[in-house]
Amino acid sequence: MSSLIRTLLTSRRAVAAIGQVLAANIFILGINLITGVITARLLGPAGRGEQAAMILWPQFLAAALTLGLPTALIYNLKRYPAQAPQLFSSALLLGTVMGSLGVLAGMLFIPHWLNEYSPQVINFAQWLMLTTPLLLLNLAFTAAVAVREEFAFYNAVRYLPPLLTLLALGLLGLTQGLTPFNVALSYTVSYIPVFCWMMVRLWRFYQPSWQGLGLSLKRLFSYGLRSYGVELLGILVRQLDQVLVVGLLAPTLMGLYVVALSAARMLEVFQTAVTVVLFPRATGRTPEEVVALTGRAVRGNTTATVLVAAGLALFGPWLLGFVYGQEFLGASGVFRLLLLEAVLGGCAFVLGHAFLAVGRPEILTVLQGIGVGLSIVLVLVLVPRYGLIGVGAALAISSFVRLVCVILSFPFVLKVRPPRLWFSREDVLRLKQRWSNGAGP
Repeated sequence: MSSLIRTLLTSRRAVAAIGQVLAANIFILGINLITGVITARLLGPAGRGEQAAMILWPQFLAAALTLGLPTALIYNLKRYPAQAPQLFSSALLLGTVMGSLGVLAGMLFIPHWLNEYSPQVINFAQWLMLTTPLLLLNLAFTAAVAVREEFAFYNAVRYLPPLLTLLALGLLGLTQGLTPFNVALSYTVSYIPVFCWMMVRLWRFYQPSWQGLGLSLKRLFSYGLRSYGVELLGILVRQLDQVLVVGLLAPTLMGLYVVALSAARMLEVFQTAVTVVLFPRATGRTPEEVVALTGRAVRGNTTATVLVAAGLALFGPWLLGFVYGQEFLGASGVFRLLLLEAVLGGCAFVLGHAFLAVGRPEILTVLQGIGVGLSIVLVLVLVPRYGLIGVGAALAISSFVRLVCVILSFPFVLKVRPPRLWFSREDVLRLKQRWSNGAGP
């Protein structure tokens, strides 16, 4: 058993790497659960809604203005390793410029969208926009770390921000007490020391060069703009509901929705672990090889998420009341719908990485666009009529349509059969054979 654990923690094989990332995801999930319980119980639904509204915009705009930079950086660093210094320098330049534009956009836009919130909340949300360039570059840096397959470092830069947030909340709770404002600040500034750590380490490794950036900028733009739709629409899939709901619901209902959403997105620990390893390893292979790798990945993800979602759906109401408090029981109905959405959306998310790996990100952009467009229409139609339940139904329906479109695109675009979504007897026998041959994970 000890040798198995040691292998899983140190091996760079695909399954072991996925296991390492999955373990880190579960750790992050536990930290986020604790911070969520603390803020929900001490701030209440209204305060939790205000805090969520303030931190939403830097994160949303940083992710929305990447121009496909993280995905383009992974693809080009794998394809053109000799150009790594210029590629990293170009990423620094693009990230800084786009992050600064995000600051200006947020400063101007926030007062118009948060019109149901107090002037203090609006003003504080505007000040937090100054962290947008840091958050955008943090996404690019994390992608650069993933390329190197240093999963210990990769996992550390992901779990340290929530861990620092938890420590900050603990100190505030013991000294000054928690308010929506100091909680929002704790969530935001926790990225600063981790950002500095990544900057120093990546700078030493890539040795940025500011000469001859034209070709590297062209390569990042060429792939980035084609994959930007995927990233932008992926962010919209993940955060558009909050952006729309924050303008349609009162702070109390927003607080209920945020709690249900954070609980349902626990399932993302599986798809994140799978795709972090899948994309770099599948890039550059033939379509048949990419589909085979993607199929094994999606079957593992689907099996895990369905089993966990079923348990959460059964015990969800009890868990919400026990963990967050009885005042959050009103989120039980939307919680079950969001679990269904997480299973469907996670399956589509993993499958879609096949198109990224073969250099056809524009196909996935179209597919994501169909899902996002449908979700916008459904949210605007169903939320005014059905409230929180309308949000969950809108997202579940749009994720189902997106999954169907992704599956149908395999024979039409890649000219191959789509991979199976569930384990078969052949998959089990293959795993047993690997273990019996001593290949390990």
